[in-house]
Amino acid sequence: MSDRVYNVLFLCTGNSARSILAEAVMNQIGAGRFRGYSAGSRPTGAPNPFALDLLRREGIDTGFARSKSWDEFEGEGAPKMDFVFTVCDSAAAEECPYWPGAPMTAHWGLPDPAAVEGSDAQKALAFAETFRALTRRIQAFTALPLASLDKIALQSRLKSIGEDRA
Repeated sequence: MSDRVYNVLFLCTGNSARSILAEAVMNQIGAGRFRGYSAGSRPTGAPNPFALDLLRREGIDTGFARSKSWDEFEGEGAPKMDFVFTVCDSAAAEECPYWPGAPMTAHWGLPDPAAVEGSDAQKALAFAETFRALTRRIQAFTALPLASLDKIALQSRLKSIGEDRA
């Protein structure tokens, strides 16, 4: 087994909900083999309170959570990314910065739970559904035999994981 730790960046426009949840899930599921990060093209400045509440209910420490710009990951001294996943359609449509090392990329878009209107219970349900979808995708990703897949096969698998809408 390789001691290699893969860096994974999740991008969304605001970096307040989906990407924060994905970062948390990656660091929980992929502990030791994957290191998750998140960022946004236009960060809101703070994680969404529903995202933080959900993570706490799941037993995940939220001390890591902050809304930050993707600029933090493109400069000298930034961690080199192996994978970059967009989790919202807005970020996928934007021109992303150049990522040193040419990481593998894929679009794993999901509806924005922060855009749900209604009661707090309806909002919490939207966040829970997003969390479950991200968890399924990240479990599928971390189970891939990365060392034995060529780039074309790996890119195909990454794309298919993002097409999981269940």
